[in-house]
Amino acid sequence: MFLDHPTLTATNSLTEPDRIERLTRVYGYVAALADVAGKLTFIEKVSQLHDHKGTLIVFWHDAPTEDEKVYFTQAWASKMGDGSTNVEHEV
Repeated sequence: MFLDHPTLTATNSLTEPDRIERLTRVYGYVAALADVAGKLTFIEKVSQLHDHKGTLIVFWHDAPTEDEKVYFTQAWASKMGDGSTNVEHEV
């Protein structure tokens, strides 16, 4: 069982708790995409997900590949996420 899941934070999360719920859904979506692609250790590279006013910021322990970045863009653009492709990556 993997216990070191990324931290989920959001701007205005105290007044808008749905932002954290949205990050939880996006995290699950991304983990599923990676599992289907056979990247079973991928999620260990992610340290934090942050929703800043509709922009997803992904913080990484290790530099992601372009494919790994696409997982987050796809999830954020879906109905599970914000519906936009506003995703930034920080290593």
